[in-house]
Amino acid sequence: MNRDQIAAIGTDRIELRRAFGVGLMVGVGAVVTGLLLAFGGPIAAAAVIAALVAVFVVLRDIEVGFWGVIAVVCLLPFATIPVDVGLTPTFLDLALGVTVGIWLFRMATSSHRRMVSSPITLPIAIFLIVIVYSFIFGLANGPLTANLLRHIAELLVSVGFVLVIVDFFSIWDRIERIVKVLLVAGSAAAFIAVIIWILPDFTANDILNSLQRIGYPGGFVIRYIEENPELSERAIGTSVDPNALGGMLLLIGALATPQLVSKRPLFPRWMAALIVGLIVIAIVLTFSRGAMVGLLSAWGFIVVARYRRLIPYILVIGALLLLLPMAQGYLLRFVEGIAGQDLATQMRFGEYRDAVALIARYPLFGVGFAGSPDIDLYLGVASVYLTIGQQMGVLGMLSFLAVIVTVFGYAFLKRATLREDETRYPIWLGLHAAVIGGLVTGIFDHYLFNIDFHHAVTVFWMFLGLAIAATRNSDLGDLVPRGRL
Repeated sequence: MNRDQIAAIGTDRIELRRAFGVGLMVGVGAVVTGLLLAFGGPIAAAAVIAALVAVFVVLRDIEVGFWGVIAVVCLLPFATIPVDVGLTPTFLDLALGVTVGIWLFRMATSSHRRMVSSPITLPIAIFLIVIVYSFIFGLANGPLTANLLRHIAELLVSVGFVLVIVDFFSIWDRIERIVKVLLVAGSAAAFIAVIIWILPDFTANDILNSLQRIGYPGGFVIRYIEENPELSERAIGTSVDPNALGGMLLLIGALATPQLVSKRPLFPRWMAALIVGLIVIAIVLTFSRGAMVGLLSAWGFIVVARYRRLIPYILVIGALLLLLPMAQGYLLRFVEGIAGQDLATQMRFGEYRDAVALIARYPLFGVGFAGSPDIDLYLGVASVYLTIGQQMGVLGMLSFLAVIVTVFGYAFLKRATLREDETRYPIWLGLHAAVIGGLVTGIFDHYLFNIDFHHAVTVFWMFLGLAIAATRNSDLGDLVPRGRL
């Protein structure tokens, strides 16, 4: 038997194994689908089939998994799988779980590849340890429920996702592709929010109520300023909460802004302007002052760092916004907020006082995530930093600060390498501007570190991970060959 015949026999055996594997998967899938149709109904069967398809697609190309996470975060952040297994997993749980699970599987089964690290690895690891310790330490303050355990797991995965991102996005082409996905998905979320805001209230409410089938809240879900229907409606899109929507959009808006003046933009200039315009209008319609201040801070960073040419664009956008019907009311809310005259700001001041008092009583590790041990004080404050202080104490705040200092210290040291690259620098700058915007809005809102808003937490840490990955790629180039990992 010659060499060609031996090779042919080997090939036939491989094909036979593949055929057997495919046949086995189809058979098992058919049985499972039949059982689900019989006992769970068509919706449950469709959900499982969709999940299996998603797993298969991500197995073939894990990069699609990251895109799926972005699509869910932007478009259906609160959607759940219509299958109850004690806990009802969300679309985001599925997308993150599949992506991280397959990444871990490939890392474990690859003998020729080690995890890509960066200066952020140690601070993130310490922050994760403090989260776990504060969670365990705080269990004395409240019951350990399945829902709490799930939220903590989601928080750990979202923060740990930074390390996955740094490892996978060690090729600049991948960073460019995921930035494009972020911009498209973000503008789509903004467009949906604007359209729903324009529609009559009851029509918009009926549309949003149709999402109850996938776990969204029902009833009258349209939001107004100070929950008063006599005041202006607030845009929520599919994000349930206007402040959470504003926080997500400001990150993507900051990322998109340098594309307006980049010599080599990712999209045609008109498309970049459309993306930024849609996002800015949607943020205005949320009436989220924290999100707007965060976006303005991000713009200020971009202008000071490099693109003073953006000043005319920003002035034009500002002038156009002043022409919008709700502009006067919006400006009035800003003035009232600064003066502490409106109800929402007064409530925030009360929350800040209670949060500081709680941190003073439990300074080291906080009170954990289960609840407050004192009946005169409560968990929950409209500030990322005070939220971390309440739940994780001073150690949590310091470990979070260490993460942020590492991100921007690393960026400062490597800034010169990317400065002359007209394609990479706008992306790198936009990612860091987005993180700055998130940090500023975190002074006034807590959604970027609120375990009840998993998608908002995920998108913030995703941006932070991409910022580190972009910095790391500044002088290393592509670390692994192009193609699928």
